[in-house]
Amino acid sequence: MNTISKACVAAALISWSLAAGAAEPIKIGVTGPFTGGSAPMGVSMRDGVKLAVADINAKGGVLGRQIQLVERDDEAKNERGVQVAQELINKEKVVGTVGFINTGVALASQRFYQDAKIPVMNNVATGSIITKQFVAPDQKDNYIFRTSANDTIQSAMIVDEAVIRQKHTKVAILADSTNYGQLGREDLERALAAKGIKPVAVEKYNLKDVDMTAQLLKAKQGGAEVVLTYGIGPELAQIANGMEKLNWKVPIIGSWTLSMGNFIDNAGKNGDGARMPQTFIQDGNTAKRKAFIEAYQKAYKIDRMPSPVSAAQGYDSVYLLAAAIKQAGSTDGVKVREALENLNGTVEGVVTNYTKPYTHDDHEAIKPNMVMIGEVKNGRVVLAK
Repeated sequence: MNTISKACVAAALISWSLAAGAAEPIKIGVTGPFTGGSAPMGVSMRDGVKLAVADINAKGGVLGRQIQLVERDDEAKNERGVQVAQELINKEKVVGTVGFINTGVALASQRFYQDAKIPVMNNVATGSIITKQFVAPDQKDNYIFRTSANDTIQSAMIVDEAVIRQKHTKVAILADSTNYGQLGREDLERALAAKGIKPVAVEKYNLKDVDMTAQLLKAKQGGAEVVLTYGIGPELAQIANGMEKLNWKVPIIGSWTLSMGNFIDNAGKNGDGARMPQTFIQDGNTAKRKAFIEAYQKAYKIDRMPSPVSAAQGYDSVYLLAAAIKQAGSTDGVKVREALENLNGTVEGVVTNYTKPYTHDDHEAIKPNMVMIGEVKNGRVVLAK
């Protein structure tokens, strides 16, 4: 064999050896609405997730393997979410998925992950039932986890802000017709009932409604001193703008979605003063948060995140899942679930530092003491005084 032939064979053997030794990437799904009215939440979440994956991969990945994201737009539609879940599980062979923005999409889709024994990190959807959909005695183990503040936590905080701190006794509720809005409305009514208060008006509106006059008039005529909201998308701005048209000045206090850019921008000055529970405010008050905010702004060439809460919770969900995979020493779903329920050490996040965030029977990483009240002020969300 001549020299050239020997060199070619050697090169081929080296290439084969490197290819054989290269570890397959760890595929993680990321699903949410990247288009439509819920897109500010979905895109912010996805972008936070991508930042976390870039950080982890730059440090060598997990178990010596790089993380590969498989992105899918569920369009905030239940039927599309079901299709995406099946595709990620059966075709893409993901070892876990982060995402779910809309409560209805989560409830329709996550059963496929449960059946496949693949962990899901709900990092934005907040419906209280989400992590309780598959629990004992019907199910021995639950593969549904969460890194957002559920509606039981939020509704209690909203009611405390309205009734205890601001001392209002006549309350109106405006909630959209989605699963998110109606389940949240039920949580609000329960929280009010616990304080002996019955709303003077409970009104529903639909997505894409542009005129809330009828609902607001009923609330005003009922003598409401405060309006509590549970909804998604730009319709929230129609509430604030409708109140301005009626020359009716009462506080708006609602779920975390009042912090979304499409509420703040569409409501303008009419949105100032609106208050809501927040796990994260775009304020670099710790080194970790400052670095995260600066990295987000640099990567996506944007000043104000469309949905800071979604971005931060998305970021943290990846770190928690990666920590579990590392601890398990495997991508096997059963082992990863067991690791999530028994995490060792502390996982540093943007929202908080997580020490044993989950147990077998509690898959909620966010506790009430981790949530604060934010307020819209001059086009930003700030910590309420």
